[in-house]
Amino acid sequence: MSEVYLKDALVTLKESGVRITPQRHAILEYLISSEMHPTADEIYRALENDFPNMSVATVYNNLRVFRNAGLVKELTYGDASSRFDFVTHDHYHIICDGCGKIVDFHHPGLEEVEHLASHVTGFQVNSHRLEVYGTCPECASSAMEVK
Repeated sequence: MSEVYLKDALVTLKESGVRITPQRHAILEYLISSEMHPTADEIYRALENDFPNMSVATVYNNLRVFRNAGLVKELTYGDASSRFDFVTHDHYHIICDGCGKIVDFHHPGLEEVEHLASHVTGFQVNSHRLEVYGTCPECASSAMEVK
């Protein structure tokens, strides 16, 4: 499935007039295959051995290009680093209070929230964002071991 996402993303970039460099291709491929919503620094560290001349600024610049093309979402949660999520479908996030891990989940009924919000308030709704916070299984297990 990630091959399809990659192919479609490359087509989107080409149609937007964006040149596909080896670094750009690698960053995009990493984002698609990653399930951890990486920061720019994490992407850089994962790819620096394959691209020793690539800088963190290159990663940030490419992420901006991807965001502007609608391929990634920048997730900000009040900490110092933004995380990046490849846009495959509408989904929500559950975030661990302990380690910061972010996991995707989908709940089909939540699309109705936009319609209800629009109906009740008269707003034209452009988007919505739902975040659920808790403790991931790994942090819960570690906490039990400490006790």
